Amino acid sequence: MNPESVELCRGYADQAATRTLFLVAALMALALAMLTGLCVGASGLGVREVLASLVTDTGRAHSIVWMLRLPRILMGALVGFGLGMAGSVFQAILKNPLASPYTLGVGSGAGFGAVSVIMLCGGFNTWGVAGGAFVCAMLSAGLILGVARLRRASTETMILAGIAQMFLFSSLTSLLQYMGTMEQVHEVVFWFFGSLSKAGWGEIALAAFMILVPVPFFLRRAWDLDLLCQGDESALALGVNVKGLRMAAVIMASLVTAGGICFTGVIGFVGLVAPHITRLVIGGDHHTLLPASGLVGALIVVAADTLGHTLWAPQVIPIGIMTAFIGVPFFFYLLLQRSREYW
Repeated sequence: MNPESVELCRGYADQAATRTLFLVAALMALALAMLTGLCVGASGLGVREVLASLVTDTGRAHSIVWMLRLPRILMGALVGFGLGMAGSVFQAILKNPLASPYTLGVGSGAGFGAVSVIMLCGGFNTWGVAGGAFVCAMLSAGLILGVARLRRASTETMILAGIAQMFLFSSLTSLLQYMGTMEQVHEVVFWFFGSLSKAGWGEIALAAFMILVPVPFFLRRAWDLDLLCQGDESALALGVNVKGLRMAAVIMASLVTAGGICFTGVIGFVGLVAPHITRLVIGGDHHTLLPASGLVGALIVVAADTLGHTLWAPQVIPIGIMTAFIGVPFFFYLLLQRSREYW
């Protein structure tokens, strides 16, 4: 074997080791963040009490952990995982480093659906709001696919259609708020801030189904996403059905996004920031980028929720505000580091 081949094999082995180490570190950091979130609260429970309450009925501690804290933490991890993975998929199919689950208007569509239910029902109903958010999020994805099918499934067409939808749904949402009562506007604002406090075991089960079912599809098409990032022509030349892949990926990623935000409200920046953090460390191989982006997204959401419960206790800062505080500085960092051309 010539020296160039040896050096290439060594470089590949180093990259594989880095990716494995990053996945392990992300898992450990997420586990630590979840444990910290379980231990933080006004009740003053210690680590031993929390761990004991997870396996045995310890009375008050068991009720606090299983009825209040654990559902919130699990929902946060699920939502963060889904948004992080969906962000990676959208960035791949659109070949745009600023793409996220909200770029195509899916988030704005979900917001409009939630606001519509709040206005029609005269108040907040968890399952009603979730249903409205899910239906309108999928409607938003359907409109984009319809436009893309009429004008060919180009990335430019999909991005422009998504931006148009975002403004349309935002305007309709603002109109509904303008026409609503003070109580309804309060509920709408609370939903748009984002919150994990309404998570229950039924909501977690449905969210897990919507978020985790598309994961095998994404992992199975990881190689095709790698090729798609190199350009449509290269992917077509290597046998990838670009149009079909882009359509299917939009549907699956929109399903994940809808499942992530329909019960929790708008949680911004996670789908944008998590893939970039991951790509900076381990590169753009989607076999590891997709799950790693999900783990980083879960870590961001769980950490943001824990900080929101501790920075201004006993007041709770909504998680949507906390993720923006985390995401905006990193977003500016990305803008300043564009010369590195890591994308």
